[in-house]
Amino acid sequence: MSVPSLPTQMHQSRVRMLLWVSALLMVTIGVGWATFFAIRQAWLIVAVESAMAIMGLLVAYLTRKRRTRLAFFVMLTTVYASLVAFGLVFDIPDAQVPRSTHHYILLLALAAMLVLRDEPGWMRHSVVGMLFVSYVALSSTTWGIQTQYLISNDVRVPGTWINTALAMLGLYALAHIMVTEVVASHALEVDMRKGIARNEFFLLYQAQVTHKGRVIGAEALLRWRHPKMGLVAPGDFIDLAEQTGLILPLGAWVLRDACTQLKTWAHMPEYSHLSLSVNVSARQFRQRDFVEQIQAALERTGANPKRLKLELTESMLVEDVDDIVRKMEALRSLGVGCSLDDFGTGYSSLNYLKKLPLEQLKIDQSFVRDVLSDPNDAAIATTVIALGKNLGFAVVAEGVETMGQRDFLISHDCNIFQGYLFSKPVVVPEFEAFVRASQQIESEQTS
Repeated sequence: MSVPSLPTQMHQSRVRMLLWVSALLMVTIGVGWATFFAIRQAWLIVAVESAMAIMGLLVAYLTRKRRTRLAFFVMLTTVYASLVAFGLVFDIPDAQVPRSTHHYILLLALAAMLVLRDEPGWMRHSVVGMLFVSYVALSSTTWGIQTQYLISNDVRVPGTWINTALAMLGLYALAHIMVTEVVASHALEVDMRKGIARNEFFLLYQAQVTHKGRVIGAEALLRWRHPKMGLVAPGDFIDLAEQTGLILPLGAWVLRDACTQLKTWAHMPEYSHLSLSVNVSARQFRQRDFVEQIQAALERTGANPKRLKLELTESMLVEDVDDIVRKMEALRSLGVGCSLDDFGTGYSSLNYLKKLPLEQLKIDQSFVRDVLSDPNDAAIATTVIALGKNLGFAVVAEGVETMGQRDFLISHDCNIFQGYLFSKPVVVPEFEAFVRASQQIESEQTS
């Protein structure tokens, strides 16, 4: 299971905090008003408030189980239904006292904007839009259902002050949470800019090994050594780098450093055969002069283009496929090969796949992990291997951690591996030592 990025972890933490506070308020307000109206023998209102308290306990339980999405929709549905019911049945405005319970709908709207940040746009905007329309309707009209349950003005007058004050306090708290999240993301962005200037980023190398144990190359993996947070994994900053555009200078630096390393290895016989794979982001690849950037990096460093492989993600294929093909053809004319990373996790069409001038497919580690225990993952892995072979691509299995996984993949004609079974991502001296050790073993086996 992939570890969420640092900004995502902070966001999830704030969402859970919001849900805990919501659950507490639902229980407290529900029990409090249920008790108050029980004394006045307004049993319908008691039932509504008691249901609110019970659902608040459910929200707390779901939040504790980290089922935050379900917890939010339970909270949203319960509170929204209660507010609309109160506004139309119990809290109908008149000339003396305005309606006030509907102010809490603004809280729901702001909470929805925070919690549904990563949901599809149609869901986020439709939920928030529904809440805003409901607020406008309840604040601009005297709509209501005249029944015997209408709350008397001696209760509604202080209730107006209490509801409005609590709603404004809640708006302040939610706005504070959202501003804090923006400030935290901005601080991380500032640290990234400083990190680029201070050379805090560096590359690790993870070996790619054949079924015979020969190291044929490596994948260059970006890391960040933060002066305060220590070693920061790419999942903690890559998404933010994409959003802010910092992925462009970072990506350009990675390419230059990788090409420089290839040039260094070219002068060392034991490493001159090695290829180096570099991940390329969608934003990088979409640049009009991307091919020219690759050519300039190769010319500046003197690296052999045939030893450089660019790893593209499958999600890129939902964009302008013709432009992708043109750039890949131009890269191939330079001698640079392209690999499709994490294959099987995206939505690429097989029709697109056969158009792409690829050299390599990489089976995503999520399929390799359970290849021995999950028939579906085994079927996907074997299908990708067969597909790659039929299209003339080399197939690399990522995330290989056990001999059982390796043997299964070999039995299905996948002969290139990457994973902790062979080597974790390491710095250059350790990687070179691993290459020498594998060559020594290979030499002993053949002698």
